[in-house]
Amino acid sequence: MSLRTCTFALALAALPAHAAAQTVPVEVTRALETWYAQAQRSAPGQWGVAIVSADGRLVWAANPNEALVPASTTKIFTTGFARSVLGGEARISTRVLGTGYVNAQGVWVGPWALELNGDPTLDRAAGSGPSLRALAAQLRAMGVRELHGPLRLQSATGSTATAVPTAWEDRYPGQLYAPPVGAVSLHENVMSFTVRPSARLGAPPEVVWAVPAGWDALVRMEARTVEGARTKLRLEPFPDGSWALTGTIGLWARPAGFASIPARPDRVLEHAWAAALSRQGIRWERTTPAPALGTDRLVPIAQVASASLDTLASEMNRRSLNIGAEMLLRWAAGSGGAERVNSHVRDVVGPTARIHLADGSGLSPRDRVAALTQALYLVRAPRSAGLAALPLLLPRNGTGTLRGLGRGALPHGAMRAKTGTLDNVSALAGYVGRRDGIIVVSTIYNGKRMRSAKRAQWELFRLLGANGIDIAAATATPQFGGEEAERR
Repeated sequence: MSLRTCTFALALAALPAHAAAQTVPVEVTRALETWYAQAQRSAPGQWGVAIVSADGRLVWAANPNEALVPASTTKIFTTGFARSVLGGEARISTRVLGTGYVNAQGVWVGPWALELNGDPTLDRAAGSGPSLRALAAQLRAMGVRELHGPLRLQSATGSTATAVPTAWEDRYPGQLYAPPVGAVSLHENVMSFTVRPSARLGAPPEVVWAVPAGWDALVRMEARTVEGARTKLRLEPFPDGSWALTGTIGLWARPAGFASIPARPDRVLEHAWAAALSRQGIRWERTTPAPALGTDRLVPIAQVASASLDTLASEMNRRSLNIGAEMLLRWAAGSGGAERVNSHVRDVVGPTARIHLADGSGLSPRDRVAALTQALYLVRAPRSAGLAALPLLLPRNGTGTLRGLGRGALPHGAMRAKTGTLDNVSALAGYVGRRDGIIVVSTIYNGKRMRSAKRAQWELFRLLGANGIDIAAATATPQFGGEEAERR
């Protein structure tokens, strides 16, 4: 079954609400019409669908110009914008800055500071990112055995503020998927720890592990170990950045795990830095002023770096990581915010683009984009400077949020796409590798039957990619990034 396409004019506003290209084979048109009729019955609401060939010609569309809430498919635009500005090999540095020297007693003589720049992979579990401990190890290797002075925090971006973006809804703060965003970011700003019962009745539970290391010092252990095997524990956060663990844990109970969002990431950083120094045998006298040298000009004395932007973006899209998307936006846009992403999309798509983004992750209810704008961006961006690899920065079917579209549903690698899910929103946009060429699909649903809509959207990709081929193998050209982009 071959998908032929027809050229469409740039006057996209003139398209009717529901349009099919004139030269599409009858059997393909019928299949798409049947799919859309069923989708509307199972999920009544607002639909926007655009199917476009790799050379930018319309295959099939339904309400393609209706601006709808795109949810996390917003991350497609954030990824493209950030890569166009920073390049695929850019990295985020975390540094110790200082001016001075190490004296004979191993004391750092002179001012020092930590420079954090919003790396969400900093101090993640299992060594999956750079760590404060690695910074402390570099100080140890320099001969440092003692630091003086309170923590001084800096950022290359100018601001060290870390907070929940104002564009997000008021109900999001405190949710694990919506942590504070800014210069200070440890373990994606999700604090995790596990406790086990004490060997003594009446004693508080014992911490088995905590990530990032040291933050558990901010937890007041008000819980107690009791007889039995039942656990009734509660971790309560407070505005001052501390927590309290209350309740009981049975003497024979299994370890219990907790995760929470910090109200004060700077306080977490201070305790994590203290733990990192301690593990390297470095004493930190916080209340003793650092010796003055007559200058505050600080230079890097220790440094760690994130993985490349391409690696960060690939993981962000695979996991739909909101803090990762907001980090990319701030890293690339500075104070320009989402409006720079809007301008970038208009530059790529053209003056007919219908887009208004208020954030970089898609959590804002004010985000709007038309399905056709999204589809045209996916087609045209890989031809733009620095964006040839964009298709391969989206997860393949069978991975991440596309786990349900694995080998049994679509051939391996036949789909590269991004999902989007919010209350009353389901979206799916990306590339489908077919034997007669790559096509781009954008489908956005706004309505109350989002689960039914998601099933219909996945069925559309199955319909179009059932006999597909691996996109990575089919796109070994500069247009779509090729094998080199796949290895990143």
